[in-house]
Amino acid sequence: MELNGVKEMVEMDTVDVLVIGAGPTGLALGADLARRGVDALVVERAGSLFPGSRGKGIQPRTMEVFDDLGVLDAIRAAGGEYPVGMIWQDGRRTSEHRMFDPADTTDDSPYSTPWMVPQWRTQEILFARLEELGGRVAFGREVVGVEEAGPGVTVEFTSGAPVRARYVVAADGGRSVVRRALGITMTGETVDPHPMLVADVRISGLDRDNWHVFPPSADTGGFLAICPLAGTEDFQVVAQFPEGTDVDLSLDGVRGTVAARSHLAPEDVTEVRWASDFRPRAALADRFRAGRIFLAGDAAHVHSPAGGQGLNTSVQDAYNLGWKLGAVLGGTAPAALLDTYEAERRPVAAEMLGLSTRVHRGETRRGAATRQLGLGYRGSSLAVETRAELPADALRAGDRAPDATIGGVRLFDVFRGPHWTLLAVGTDEEPQAPAGVRTARVDAYERYGTGVFLVRPDGYVGWAGSTTKTLPEYAAAVGLTSG
Repeated sequence: MELNGVKEMVEMDTVDVLVIGAGPTGLALGADLARRGVDALVVERAGSLFPGSRGKGIQPRTMEVFDDLGVLDAIRAAGGEYPVGMIWQDGRRTSEHRMFDPADTTDDSPYSTPWMVPQWRTQEILFARLEELGGRVAFGREVVGVEEAGPGVTVEFTSGAPVRARYVVAADGGRSVVRRALGITMTGETVDPHPMLVADVRISGLDRDNWHVFPPSADTGGFLAICPLAGTEDFQVVAQFPEGTDVDLSLDGVRGTVAARSHLAPEDVTEVRWASDFRPRAALADRFRAGRIFLAGDAAHVHSPAGGQGLNTSVQDAYNLGWKLGAVLGGTAPAALLDTYEAERRPVAAEMLGLSTRVHRGETRRGAATRQLGLGYRGSSLAVETRAELPADALRAGDRAPDATIGGVRLFDVFRGPHWTLLAVGTDEEPQAPAGVRTARVDAYERYGTGVFLVRPDGYVGWAGSTTKTLPEYAAAVGLTSG
């Protein structure tokens, strides 16, 4: 910096990874990097964590991610199952409505249904885990400048010293300052032109056993839904308004909406703890990367809240990127590994955006697809399948590695942690594991068939074969060396 012709030395922090945004995406990434020993800093422009319940649904695949990150017990203790929907008409209960198609817990999928945890509580849990692992979060750091030069990126803030990082991850939301600074556009559509209210409130005179739904009428112009938030004393109120309405977020405004659309009196709403208005939109960033800067979460894709896909897709962005940054920064993997982040995650985000939109418009139910257990990366350059003539339903490279307990060995226990896993299933093959790779052997298991599977740190099959003949070539390409 130069002032009146005199150069001023500006103190600058230096880190390996700067994560911008302390929402679920940034905190999950920060925790994952911390357990890998990466020097990372998470910065947040607000003075504290986000206070609202907005993204309250955690899908089964994200529960598996949280299992691996070491926060599953806290997540389960903090939340609960979704209640049955109760349809009201003229002050009377008229029928029940199941919000989600039923699903059974199986050996390969131990978490079968969505779990409700208010977003603010999910963030508290991830924040505590990040700090437990030695990670750092700096609040009150609003980004005003981003410049890539040489082998790094310099980020400036409204206050505090600039930060120089080898890589930057923008997880700063749908209005991402970083994305706009990079000139990356988002392509999308308005899913619904009607404004929506979402608020966390305290209500008396309403049971917590149901998700209460009040259909629209000619008088109200939109529906009202009141959902008890598991693990809290709060309810989440969601209301739709006619196009062009200026939504009143005040206590009186929320009281008026609830009273006009339900049998409740205004005074039954005793407190508004957080409130926001929005217009459902679906949009996808044209790129997820610009040089050493990556986009993740809402900065890369914006969803309708219907179907509970936004937070889950975002956390899984972080889960995909974390191990790749760790491997490249650790010097074991080539920088080209980072190219697979956009190649793998952008198609998934596009698919989930379409799903969210269809759920919002009532074109599909909240079923198997919304649970995200079937997502995978078969088309990725990191998915190498060397077995021939597999059945149509066979597990292949690129698929999620299922769970099971076989001969007293639980596979998710073996996979848990920041390592790769070499798994031999129903074969006498004696695999030579690359350095740092955990090994396990189990009897034949129908979901896997037989063979040898190299499972990535994020729980997907990277390489699969009947023998390990071609494994060394794959291992070298992803930064693993022979043991």
